[in-house]
Amino acid sequence: RSWTGAAFQEHRTAAACSATLRALVEARAPLDLIAGFARFPLDELVHVELCARMAMELGGGTELWHERSALCADADAALPPLLRACELVVRNFCVGESLSIPMLHGAWVRATHPLPRAVLGRIVRDEAAHGVFGWTFLDWALPLLPPEGPDLIRATATAAIAEIKRLWEDIRARPPVPRATADALGWMSSDDYLKLAARALQRRVLEPFAQRGIRLGKA
Repeated sequence: RSWTGAAFQEHRTAAACSATLRALVEARAPLDLIAGFARFPLDELVHVELCARMAMELGGGTELWHERSALCADADAALPPLLRACELVVRNFCVGESLSIPMLHGAWVRATHPLPRAVLGRIVRDEAAHGVFGWTFLDWALPLLPPEGPDLIRATATAAIAEIKRLWEDIRARPPVPRATADALGWMSSDDYLKLAARALQRRVLEPFAQRGIRLGKA
C-alpha cells in the first residue's frame, strides 16, 4: 500500500512539474532555468514506474481512489505570468520538493534490502536537483516582483506548510508500529519520521525563505 501511494504521489508531482514548466515559459524565465527544469516531469514519471514496480514485487498494487480532475493544484489564473510561476514554484519546490528530499534520504539510509535501497537511491539522486530549483528561481524572480509579490510568496508557502502539517498530525495520531523486517524497505517509525520532518522544515524551507527576506515563523 505504501509503495502504491508513493507511485501516486510521484504521478501527482509529474502533473505539478508539467504545470510549472508551462508557467516558467509564460513568465519568460531564463532559458537555462527552463531547460534544466524540463527534465523534471520525465524524472517523476521514472519514479512512478520504480515505485509501481516495487509495489508489484511486494505482491501487487492496492486500490487507490482519487479525483482525476484534482490531480494537482494549478496557479490562480487571474495572476500575471510571473506571479503564477512564483505560486507554483513556491508550493511545489520551495516547500514540497525541499521537504521530500531529506525524507527520502532518511528512508534510503534505513533501507537494507538491495532492491528498495537502489530504488530510493535513484529517486534521491534525481530529487537533489529538484530541491535546489525553487531557490534558484526565487533568486532570479524576487528582484522582478511587483510590491505584492513577497506577500503572495509568504501566503503560498504558509498554506503549503499548513497542509503538510495536517498530514503530520495524522501520522502522530496513529498507534506506534513495532520495528519489524519491513524496516529493511526503508520505513521509519512515526517518531523518527516526525523528528526528521521538523528538522527538514526548519533547515530546508524556513531558513532559506528567511535568508531571502521572507519570514514564515517557526517550524
